[in-house]
Amino acid sequence: MSTAAASFRVNAFRMGWYRGGLGRLVWTSPVYPGHKQSAPVLVASATNTMAARWSPSLTVDTSTWTPGDYLLRLEGVGHQEQYVPLTVRAASAVGAIVIVNAVTTWQAYNVWGCCDLYEGGNGSFATRARAVSFDRPYIHDSGAGYFISRELGVVAEAERLGLKLDYVTDIDLHAIPNLLRGARAVISLGHDEYWSPQMRTAVTAARDAGTNLAFFGANAMFRRIRLAPTALGPNRLEINYKDATEDPLYGHDNPAVTTDWPAPPAANPESRVIGAQYGCFPSGPRSPGVVAAPSNWLFGGVTVVQGEKLPGLIGPELDSVQLAYPTPRPIEVILHSPVNCPYNSPTHADATYYVAHSGAGVFDAGTIDWVCAVQNACGERVHGPTFSVVRAITDNLLRAFALGPAGRAHPAHDNLAALHITG
Repeated sequence: MSTAAASFRVNAFRMGWYRGGLGRLVWTSPVYPGHKQSAPVLVASATNTMAARWSPSLTVDTSTWTPGDYLLRLEGVGHQEQYVPLTVRAASAVGAIVIVNAVTTWQAYNVWGCCDLYEGGNGSFATRARAVSFDRPYIHDSGAGYFISRELGVVAEAERLGLKLDYVTDIDLHAIPNLLRGARAVISLGHDEYWSPQMRTAVTAARDAGTNLAFFGANAMFRRIRLAPTALGPNRLEINYKDATEDPLYGHDNPAVTTDWPAPPAANPESRVIGAQYGCFPSGPRSPGVVAAPSNWLFGGVTVVQGEKLPGLIGPELDSVQLAYPTPRPIEVILHSPVNCPYNSPTHADATYYVAHSGAGVFDAGTIDWVCAVQNACGERVHGPTFSVVRAITDNLLRAFALGPAGRAHPAHDNLAALHITG
């Protein structure tokens, strides 16, 4: 903790669904003296990596806390409140829906101290970091990373339904073998872009063993990363050069080179797992989602018709079925929504559902704003029937996925030809 306040304390909230509230106070610290700690430190000039070389301010014992997503609110008198996100996982994921917090993506966009994986101190791509450290606070969502804006909506809805849940980070997926053994489903949230080969292997193996997958966002599994230790522990340095030829492993260990998953060397498009493929960051105003399969089981409980529009749903990034990439078949497009992508490719955003050989169902929402739409929390950009339809689809999917391999009860009916989606 670094603060100009004379003293501070910490309140811990378990996030979820509490009669409409999204958090519950579970712990309060004593009052501690506050002090300013050192400025950000450049710990690796070759990769432009920044860190906080701070001394610990307090230790929090979470051994009795219920598994879940938590926000620790740092409160200094007369100073802006900040958060620390914390994930507490269960001893076992057997029989549970596993919700994954995408902390590697939060960190990729974290400019605290100077730089993220997109830009340096002068705002240019050339001076970006090639490796970012978890040894520093998050800057977005007042320190909460992207948890509040990109993840909390689905977390709250899953808890509202009273389902058996477990919570992990994507670092856990990377580090803990067999973490997903016996899980009913794995839930990726709104923006889950950065994946190591170990993360992808874990989720693919779970699918092939009958675990359902849901991607409630877009642009998931798009950047390939690797992890390394820092002085504070393993897997605390996230490496992504973006330009394959800059990576020291290029030509020596190509499957570990940190470029985009669909790009060489060792290209392995994410569509093999997700179903759809990353499309674009569309230009212009938000597009509506457009109903493409009104009789699909996911629309149970709401009445929709072919071509019905769900205002404001698509964006800010999107996925689409692109048959130039490996695509599981049969695959059913639930929403097929015209979009204005640069260079006119692709022309649509797609929400999709397919069934793996194991019987596992795999869903991709195809838009980052799905998570906020579940709680009607996207502001004015999402309106009309969007909230009720998105919530119904989410509820139907979570309830079905909680029962085991969803494809046994809900097969996918390929409709690509009917929608004129061709290779």
